[in-house]
Amino acid sequence: MTDLTIQRENQLNQLQSMVSTDMVEWALQKTYDFAKLMSYYRCAMMEIETKFNVLNEEFKLRFDRQPINSIKARLKSPISIHQKLADRGYPMSVESIESNLNDIAGIRVICSFTDDVYMMAEALLKQDDITLIEKKDYIKSPKKNGYRSLHLIVAVPIFLQSEKRIMKAEIQLRTIAMDSWASLEHQLRYKKDVVFDEKMQWELRYCADLSAQLDERMDALRVKVSSEQRDEREIIRENISALRGTPMPGLEEEGGTNGGKDTADD
Repeated sequence: MTDLTIQRENQLNQLQSMVSTDMVEWALQKTYDFAKLMSYYRCAMMEIETKFNVLNEEFKLRFDRQPINSIKARLKSPISIHQKLADRGYPMSVESIESNLNDIAGIRVICSFTDDVYMMAEALLKQDDITLIEKKDYIKSPKKNGYRSLHLIVAVPIFLQSEKRIMKAEIQLRTIAMDSWASLEHQLRYKKDVVFDEKMQWELRYCADLSAQLDERMDALRVKVSSEQRDEREIIRENISALRGTPMPGLEEEGGTNGGKDTADD
């Protein structure tokens, strides 16, 4: 056994002697309480994600397309939780987390078109077990840097073995173009040892405006395509109706005259 190993063992023994059994039990209990709360937030994310998947499946059946491109869920890390509480002057405790933070559970819903964003948000908020706490529309009113997204803070129930708990979650709904810009902006802005000057910020905003134009053009194309599809369906329905009203060739001759006799008499 080396001198370094002996020194480490002595330090460990000194630390253990300084920490009482009660303190260890208290720390273990706090750790368990925190883990349990995080488990509840994960359940809330699963509930909301399932709701969006059900809505997506319904729209696929009704309109032959899926408005949701993808769904991402994330749980805030303990370090981020501690930092946010500290920045706001709140203590680090389970009670403080539940009372003061709304974005521990985060769900990001990526839609194909801007109209889909609002359609999915409305469909979710119509459900009687979802309570809207706060809404921020950064699509109609983008942030200064060009960021666009629809943010919802909601409360959703989770059903455990012996109780129901109401949990809060943050939902971000955005288009593919909005999400691409936000992801790239985050990579660029938070590079180490790089200071974003005014020209770089202007360039980011310009790119955000381009992505907004892309969404507008794609929405217009979607409306046009949908309109043409409806016209085609109308033509098909009219043709089917016309066919249903036209007797098959030879049918009248076989059933109509028969020498003025009823077929039953034959």
